[in-house]
Formats: sequence, C-alpha cells, structure tokens
Amino acid sequence: MKIDQELCIGCGQCLPYCPVDAISLEDDLAEIDFEECAECGNCLRMASCPVDAIYQQELVWPRTVRSILSDPLTIAEESGISGRGTEEMKTNEVTGRFKLGSVGIGIEVGRPITGARFYDVEKVAQAVAKLGVEFEKINPTTSLMSDPSTGKFKDDILNEKVLSAILEFPIKLEKLPELFDVLKKVSDEIDCVFSLDVATRIAPDGSVPTDPFIKASGLWLAPNGKTNVGLGRPRYKEDLS
Repeated sequence: MKIDQELCIGCGQCLPYCPVDAISLEDDLAEIDFEECAECGNCLRMASCPVDAIYQQELVWPRTVRSILSDPLTIAEESGISGRGTEEMKTNEVTGRFKLGSVGIGIEVGRPITGARFYDVEKVAQAVAKLGVEFEKINPTTSLMSDPSTGKFKDDILNEKVLSAILEFPIKLEKLPELFDVLKKVSDEIDCVFSLDVATRIAPDGSVPTDPFIKASGLWLAPNGKTNVGLGRPRYKEDLS
C-alpha cells in the first residue's frame, strides 16, 4: 500500500486504521513504511481518505504473500479460499475432520496484533514438525512451505510480513503435553507472539477431552470458543461401533 504524496493533506485520518503502525506523519504528510506494511488493505478500505491519496500498488511475488495472509478479501490460488486458514477447523460438526481422540491444532503466529515475519513462522513450524505432525494441505500457509515434512518455508518469503499465519494440523490427544512443551520453548526464540487454537470433539459424557491437558500445562484457556452445529446441513456422525 502507498500514499500519493502529491495528494496527501496530512490530516492523519489513516493512522489509527493501520494494525501494524506502519503509517506515520512526516513533514505534515502521511507516509507508509513499506517494509512494515502487511498489505492488509485496511487503510484503503476503512480510513475514508478525503483526497483518495491511498492506493494499492501492483503486488508481485514475494510481496503477494502479504496480501494473501493479511487481507481477508484476497483469495489464495493454492486453496481457493480467502482468509488465513481453512474452514474445516470451524465446521468440524459438518466435516468430521477431527475424530474422537484427535485434536485439531491451529497456531496463529502474529496474533494478536503484532504481525509476523515468516522467519518466525518457520521457527514455530520447524519446532512442531519434529513431532511428526502433518500440516493441513489446503491452507495458504502450508502452500508456502518448500518442505512441509520439516516445516521449512521458501527462502524468498522469509522476510515478508503478514498480520498472521496459521499453522494447522491434527494431533493425537495424548501428544498434547509434548506439543505444549515444544511451543513454550519456541515462544522464547521468536520476536512476535502466537495464539494457540484447540479444536476437539466433545466426549459422549459431555466432558471436554483437552481440558485436563491444558490445565496440567499451566496454559491460560480463554473463556470463549466457536461451536458450529451445522445448521441447514446434516451434522457429521462418527461410527463408534
């Protein structure tokens, strides 16, 4: 994203709309730090520039990665969907992707708010890859890996900045403690933050299978979640025989 300096009147109206603080006023004109901009398009769509000074420059590889993982209106060629992850984790009641005894994991690197460079996303991916996990194939982040088996990303995108990148994979319930230990260790090795999402099937007795593992790990559990009941479509039914 860029600002036409010939048109800008320095009103500063766009500044609060940048989630990564890439816009500043210099000599009474708004300017975008090109290296820090995540190409989310928020300033263009939301700031309502009174002189239309904000514009989208042509995006070429590898900068296109920023838009794919930061702008919710950009559709990733590899997955055919918009957004930073897949829809399966949010629609498990319909898809049945995660079976009983299996846990869906989403690690959103760069969230909340800080943004992330891919060299940090790679550190997290390579750390969890050692557990033998299989990253979700239909996911924009996975498509950017040069070797999904090791969590290695393409070298030319490592310095690209995005609002966040989601690493998705299933893992066996009993491996959660090992995963938590790996994530605690790698969190000290990166220059940003990440959020951990845990998707699980409710047990037949109504209990949440992941709760004891999360409690034992000492991790903070947000008192909210997402439940998709498959309204309008048959809910997935697992054969328990």
